[in-house]
Amino acid sequence: MNIFITATDTDVGKTYVSRGIVEELSKRGKKTGYFKPFQSGVIPNVLSDVENVLLSLQNNDNIHTKNSYITKTPCTPSVSAEIDGIEIDINEVLSDYKRLKETCEIVITEGSGGLLVPINSTMLISDAIKALDLPVIIVARPNLGTINHTLLTINALREMNISILGVVISNYPKNAKDPAITTAPALIEKFGKVSVIDIIEQNSTNFKKVVDTILSQ
Repeated sequence: MNIFITATDTDVGKTYVSRGIVEELSKRGKKTGYFKPFQSGVIPNVLSDVENVLLSLQNNDNIHTKNSYITKTPCTPSVSAEIDGIEIDINEVLSDYKRLKETCEIVITEGSGGLLVPINSTMLISDAIKALDLPVIIVARPNLGTINHTLLTINALREMNISILGVVISNYPKNAKDPAITTAPALIEKFGKVSVIDIIEQNSTNFKKVVDTILSQ
């Protein structure tokens, strides 16, 4: 099953989770695509987190990577592209995704920020998800505020009729004792009526449970 990785916000561990999933799929012998349609904040001679991920994944013969649009300014794809004099065309994204699908058994597509981030003058990340017709894994942060942000994301996806595979909580602190952190997963499951697929501890490289869930679909 091909999956779209979205998040409750920016900088919550979406790239970290996407990379872990792709690498675990590769370990299992799956020819895997990592698709990042919109990549902003690319500064010449300075590697971003996403670029470092792309470089590391490109060294693996089992993994194919692709960007549709790469822009310089670290902000929403729509604004970053406008500054660079680029017009983002969803048809280009769909074409790139189709080509990647033809060469891979499974494609993991990573979004930019959250659902309602603009990608051009008329479309949001959520519109790209609908155009790609992909189910979603939501990456959430572990700390105070995550219940609200995650439930809002879940509700928005359901209103848009986008299928939710589940939630992954990223960068969970080891030996967490803060009740805002320790109670969040169960409350997200209860009120969101979704599965928290896994809780990924800080610096963990174990994404077996997430990949098991993806491959079981």
